[in-house]
Amino acid sequence: MKHAITTGAGLAALMLGGCAGINEAIAPPQLTAISNPATIAGSQRVSMPLPTPNVEAQAPNSLWRAGAKSFFNDQRASKIGDILTVNIEIADSAQLNNTTARSRTGSTETGVQALLGLEDTIQNALPGTPSLDPAVGFNSSSASNGTGSVNRQETVNLTVAAVITDRLPNGNLVIGGSQEVRINNELRELLVSGVIRPEDVASDNTIAHTKIAEARISYGGRGDISQVQRDKYGKLIYDQITPF
Repeated sequence: MKHAITTGAGLAALMLGGCAGINEAIAPPQLTAISNPATIAGSQRVSMPLPTPNVEAQAPNSLWRAGAKSFFNDQRASKIGDILTVNIEIADSAQLNNTTARSRTGSTETGVQALLGLEDTIQNALPGTPSLDPAVGFNSSSASNGTGSVNRQETVNLTVAAVITDRLPNGNLVIGGSQEVRINNELRELLVSGVIRPEDVASDNTIAHTKIAEARISYGGRGDISQVQRDKYGKLIYDQITPF
């Protein structure tokens, strides 16, 4: 009787589990509950470059506050800690064809005219009618032909927000920004840094990558796809040590 009760309970649990699985397959995915956004950004406190504190003059009877954001002020990033958008549009292509041909022919002959008076003795000792002129001869010939071609085309269209990290004595701004996007098991990472002029920042607070001096732009990834495309360590070591 006890065994029958245990078996019945097990079948009931399996049926309930099967019904739950069917419901999950049929029903649409449910939204997660609203939570504290700080848990998404991470528990570590964010530290960013900040401008020096600016003491504002008190004006109780004024309708406008000094340094306040308004329609009449310049909204472009210009201070340490301000954010601007970098537009990256790279369309690079290169085509190179190279052909080389090289040939060389050399010939050398050396004869013995006088060998301490022993040339006659040597010739008489050798069978036949030998001659020491020429006694040594060298002939060499070499040829090399090479053909190479390079066809490369790259297109990158990306947008990333960067932060002003420093202001140089001449007024130029140092910027730096990063962006990470994870799709399934692949993480794509974009890094950008460089020096810009405040005058090159457009009215919509954007700047083209072509106006960034000492620009450093890196776009890559890591994950399943990148791991498959990357050569294994054994092949990399073999390519370094092999002479061919």
